[in-house]
Amino acid sequence: MSKAVFALLVVITTSLMGSSFAIGKIGLAYVSPLLLVGLRFAIAGILMSLFVILYKRPHPKKNGDWFRIVVIGFFQTAGVMGAIFLSLRTISAGQASILTFMNPLLVVIFGALFIGSKYRLIQWAGVLLGFVGVFITLGGQLHFQFGTLLGFSAAVSWAIATLLINRWGHLFDTWVLTAYQMLFGGLILLLGSAFLEQTHLVLNPTSIFIVLWLAVMASIVQFAVWFFLLKEGDPGKVSAFLFLAPFFGVVSGWLLLDEHIGLSLLSGGMMIFLGIFLVNWPEPATRRAPSGKTSTS
Repeated sequence: MSKAVFALLVVITTSLMGSSFAIGKIGLAYVSPLLLVGLRFAIAGILMSLFVILYKRPHPKKNGDWFRIVVIGFFQTAGVMGAIFLSLRTISAGQASILTFMNPLLVVIFGALFIGSKYRLIQWAGVLLGFVGVFITLGGQLHFQFGTLLGFSAAVSWAIATLLINRWGHLFDTWVLTAYQMLFGGLILLLGSAFLEQTHLVLNPTSIFIVLWLAVMASIVQFAVWFFLLKEGDPGKVSAFLFLAPFFGVVSGWLLLDEHIGLSLLSGGMMIFLGIFLVNWPEPATRRAPSGKTSTS
């Protein structure tokens, strides 16, 4: 794959990730938060489930494995996306995207605390830089809005899901896991909408377009392109490009919602991006051992 095609696909997938915040905020004028995101992932999950069934992808055979997919769906889809769309009621799309994409920083902390993962000094420096960036992004204030806490909760839920997928992911076909965790997460969100919010739904061409765009383009297409890049390139290097997603979140909020890009948002966001980039810094080059085998330096 040429560098130009690779770059184009990176821009496509990260722009779809980032712009979904602004498009989702527009959708809140027509659909209540949990219902909107529940419809998004239920539709995406149904379509992808049909795909994996028709193409006879290997499905789990044990009840315990299906339960693991439900748990992943709870954190990866219901927890992350539910918190994001609820946060969009009180904070900007740009701020929500920056807070949500703190998840690589939290993965380092949770991995070290709970599963004994070892990280290098440069990665811890990235975590510190990222959290300083968050403080600057929020204007240096410690009294956060409720939406701010929800945005941070989305990052926490995403980090937990990342660690769970790291632990259980080898048990599943990637496409099967993606399809059913979206489906189960979407159903959980719809259930939450029925019991936890005053449902609001306006059906018109705009609202239908937004739901379908979020379900097809921002979910199925975005996942497909991202998994293709992970398969074709080095996962560590490809993951470093995730820092582009909150950039597109801020830009799309400015273009679509006329959100103000202040100095604190810009400078703090850049520090968070740099922190995430340092967390994803590749391992040191290997040196050749005397026996002919490679060992990590």
